[in-house]
Amino acid sequence: MREILGRRRRLLFGRNDGRPELEAALTFAAGWRWPVLPGVAPDPRGRSRCTCPDPECTVPGAHPFDPGLLAATTDERMVRWWWTNRPGAPIVLATGGTAPCAVSLPAAAAARALDALDRAGMRLGPVIASPTRWSLLVKPYSMEQLGELLYAKDFVPGSLRFHGEGGYLALPPSETGQGAVRWERAPLPGSAAPWVPDVEAVVDAVVDALTRTGVSAPEL
Repeated sequence: MREILGRRRRLLFGRNDGRPELEAALTFAAGWRWPVLPGVAPDPRGRSRCTCPDPECTVPGAHPFDPGLLAATTDERMVRWWWTNRPGAPIVLATGGTAPCAVSLPAAAAARALDALDRAGMRLGPVIASPTRWSLLVKPYSMEQLGELLYAKDFVPGSLRFHGEGGYLALPPSETGQGAVRWERAPLPGSAAPWVPDVEAVVDAVVDALTRTGVSAPEL
């Protein structure tokens, strides 16, 4: 049991000999029932570019292309086949449905917001960090629910982004054109999917923290 937990910890924190993407993808899909699929690779000629046909791609290497987002699955055999053939492919989560959604904001603002939330005793779930943005995982929500939540607020920073039903998010330990994707707040090792908070609690807390700390959170 100790060996299994240690192995899971290495996978979730991105420390492993060789390629950790396959086993991490299997943990997400087969263990946690989060539908995933491989992302398009960054352009080897320039990592800030993408191998997709869009020359202006804003998320190089961090989005689905072939297969498309609708192919996301929890099927262990399919996941194993994908990452056996594309061992370094980024892991893309199809958000919503049986998987978490997310609220993301620029990295510098997110770091300050998380400090403020820690001081306030706010309980957070896993937090994913890329060099430019951090994403706080939340329970699945509908567009109607999100619309009502935002409509009730006097102010919502324009830099907040919402990854809901039909959206996607790169999971650790992916390598994208913008750099490595890692856990800022890692889920605890175990067989069950990690706990995540409601979107209302996270949006309320993040907006309040950004307002109180005076963080302008410029659009990125």
